[in-house]
Amino acid sequence: MRAIVITKPGDLDVLQVQERAKPAIGKDEVLIQVKAAGINRPDIFQRKGKYPAPVGVVEDIPGLEVAGIITRVGRAVTERKVGERVCCLVAGGGYAEYVTAHQDMCLSIPEGIGFEEAAILPETVYTVWDNVFRRGALQKGESILIHGGAGGIGSTAIQLAKAFGAKVLTTVSSDEKEAYCRQLGADNTVNYRESDFWEVLGEEKINVVLDSIGGSYFQKNIDLLDTDGRLVYINAVKGHKVELNILKLMQKRILITGSTLRARDLSFKISLTREIHQHVWPLIGKSFRPQLFKTFPLENAAEAHELMENGTFLGKLALVI
Repeated sequence: MRAIVITKPGDLDVLQVQERAKPAIGKDEVLIQVKAAGINRPDIFQRKGKYPAPVGVVEDIPGLEVAGIITRVGRAVTERKVGERVCCLVAGGGYAEYVTAHQDMCLSIPEGIGFEEAAILPETVYTVWDNVFRRGALQKGESILIHGGAGGIGSTAIQLAKAFGAKVLTTVSSDEKEAYCRQLGADNTVNYRESDFWEVLGEEKINVVLDSIGGSYFQKNIDLLDTDGRLVYINAVKGHKVELNILKLMQKRILITGSTLRARDLSFKISLTREIHQHVWPLIGKSFRPQLFKTFPLENAAEAHELMENGTFLGKLALVI
């Protein structure tokens, strides 16, 4: 099979198309012929040598989400069959013509959704459901501040938060992204290149903050959060080390949490898959729609990474195989 291989940690030119053997399936696994693969920021980190694959996962083929057709099933598989159209969260190996997945990690592709759209669902939906609704416990009638609303995580979080009855605030970097987020349902947006979001949103009652920035945003998030607020981290691209006023934390009863997803054990991911199938899947094509900005042929993965890094896109990107 063809696959995009990280030949060594580095820049765009380290991504090369190579021939690899089809992966062998376990008794509870299925083999998926990949039609499309989503592109995510962790793929960039892995290419640069800053985000190694978990133990037991293919180390040099990136890709955390795929959509395709099941072509083989393991001897203990009872829930899936050959010929099914599925999308799936995987721990690696998605930039390839074939990938394996546990049967309970597969989600049937909803009617009216193509492979390219389905491929960009798992990584962001799983991340948002776990962090906004599980860890952040966002409730109907509450408000959430989403930093970076125009990206894959942001565009997913905006739609799902609105679908479940929350008020949505978000930060963006341009007028185009501001308009895009409002079209998705955001109630208020702040262009952080033109204004300080802390000053603009100071009068808002904010219950949950979803942040991937860290650094100087940390204290501003604490200041903006209402009593019993929840601050949820999924990255910290502007700095991992911050100062915390513990007294303010106590006075406002703020919960600070965060998570990573890739290295979590299979049982956790299966439980998450079941919740997503129950709560999110019925919304797809209705109040929630995958936000596909552009697709690239598999062999143009480097071009896709370049666009991902420069940030001049809305929603998500995908490889087509």
